[in-house]
Amino acid sequence: MHRSARATRTLAPLATVFLLVSLSGCHWFSKTNDAYLQSAESRPLEIPPDLDRPAADRAMNLPATTATTATASAAMPAMAPLGFNLAVDRDTAFAKVGEALAAVPGVRIASKAEILGTYDVDYQDSKFLVRVSRAGNGTWVSAVDPRGLPPTGEAAGKLIGTLKAALGGQ
Repeated sequence: MHRSARATRTLAPLATVFLLVSLSGCHWFSKTNDAYLQSAESRPLEIPPDLDRPAADRAMNLPATTATTATASAAMPAMAPLGFNLAVDRDTAFAKVGEALAAVPGVRIASKAEILGTYDVDYQDSKFLVRVSRAGNGTWVSAVDPRGLPPTGEAAGKLIGTLKAALGGQ
């Protein structure tokens, strides 16, 4: 018995030291994969130098002179909205515009969407939308291209003028 007690006294401190070293998180016992830490996927993203700040060359452009502006405005047609007001509610105006469009010779209504308030119209080799929307106490009838911009060409202006005369728009 004397021998086992002596062995226990000797092994107990050694076991305690081994247990402390193994639980302490010593870097000798941890396994890290340095190849993984150095991989391209784990590095932070790099932004190219020309994308991390706004371009200054466009910010320093001088405005066009009045002669250039006048020339440019003469070359481009005015982008004013094409339309007129009706003093009726939207649903009534949509029905009246449909009747007036059907009465205009050369107008073909490709489709209509009452929920959107639009007629898809072909007139004088031009395709555009006639849109009926609520505006204040009345309704605004206008022509727009399929992107929602004022149409280019004379057909839309001519048709809106005809509709305004037929419906008594303002």
